This record gives sequence, C-alpha cells and structure tokens, in this order.
Amino acid sequence: MTPHVPRVSFLVAGAQKAGTTALYLYLAADPQFAMCRVKEPHFFDDETRDWRRDDYAAYEALFPAGSAGPCGEVTPIYIYWPPALERIARYNPAMRFVVLLRDPVERAWSHWRMEFARGAETQPFAWCIREGRARVATAPGGRHRVFSYVERGFYAEQLERLLTLFPSSQVLCLRAEDLMARPGEALDRIRAFLDLSPGPAPRPHLAHVGPEFDGEVGLTPEDVRYLRDLYAADNARLPGLAGFGFG
Repeated sequence: MTPHVPRVSFLVAGAQKAGTTALYLYLAADPQFAMCRVKEPHFFDDETRDWRRDDYAAYEALFPAGSAGPCGEVTPIYIYWPPALERIARYNPAMRFVVLLRDPVERAWSHWRMEFARGAETQPFAWCIREGRARVATAPGGRHRVFSYVERGFYAEQLERLLTLFPSSQVLCLRAEDLMARPGEALDRIRAFLDLSPGPAPRPHLAHVGPEFDGEVGLTPEDVRYLRDLYAADNARLPGLAGFGFG
C-alpha cells in the first residue's frame, strides 16, 4: 500500500481572537500560498469523525489542486484542543505551525464580546471569568468551545503541549499586535519560516472587530487585575517558548 503523502504543510493553529481571520485574508491574497478554500475547516477538532481511519481525501479536497506553493489552513482552536494536535502529528509529523498570540486579557474580553453579541453567552464578563469557569471545568475533557474565555489565554500551557509533539523549529509564534501594526513584516517572517521569498506589504485591515460594551457588562479594572494575576505564572514561562510575553 502506497503511504499517504500529506498535502497540507502548515497551519495557523491559534489563538482565537488574535487576528487569525486577517492573517487568512493576507495569505489567501498571496499567490505563493495555496490556502484552504474554507477559513476554518475544523477538520482535526471534529469529534464526530471516526479517527480510527486515516481518511484525509475530503480534507485535502478543500485545497487548490496543482499548486506549487505550500498548502495551509487556519483553525484557531487547534492549539487549544489537545486531540487535534495528536491527530495533526499523525497526519503530518513535519507540519509547521504559525501561532498568533494576543494579550490574554484583551483576548478573553474580545472572545466574550463575540459570544455575547451573537447570543451564545448571556452572562456578564465578570461572572464568566470567575464562577463561569466551572462550565469549562465540567465539560468533557475540561475544554469548551464557547465558554473558554480564560482557558484559551494560558498560552505557555498550550505551547508546551504542542512542543511535546513537534520540534520548536516547526513552530513560529507572532504577536497579534505586530500583525496589526506591521503586517508586511509579519508576513515576511511567515514566508521565511516556510522557505518562501519576501513579498509586498499588504494594506492593513481588521477583521471581526466586535461591539463595545460599557456599564454593568463592561471590562473593569478589577477584571483586568484578576486576569493578570491568573495569567502571571503562565505568562512567566511564555518568553522561553514564544520569545515574548505579555504585561
């Protein structure tokens, strides 16, 4: 039996609400890349699939045929969802990862704003990051796709798990703030990481900017202090893994 040769060679694997949609649009506009036609195919975190079978035909059909450039996709939950990383390692041990990271407090607030605006969340932010974390702890595997406002910001924990499966040479971490401020430089770092030539700088743009809130459901200084304390130990390990940390 001929061994399967994986077509997909890189993933933007996180973090959610860290500029991954903007990055997808930048990469999709660059002819050097062969990006998935769907921004978030959610293949490796699909718990309805029979993962006893290594069947990747439908997944790989989502990518342009005959392209010479590296095939990649963007699904930000992959770094947060442990089974996804194990499945990716089985699919392609040489997979390269681009990981966008945003200040975890700002990320949590942006995540909540998105879920509240679309009606998936009905509780105020202050409750969600405190008592509401029980909804995540009691979910299967201790992971929750919607209510993980705090948990997705433990970046060092997630990178440490990623690096047990892939060498650091296959992981590039970038600050979301740098992509926003200097997209051309960020894209050239990704191109170099994937052995591509430098390219033109795109016009900066934002994607999926959520609504603002104030009053009883707004972000308070107390919430910020509470989250900074929660993230302190994780953030102290982050520079050794990502090359940078957050305040």
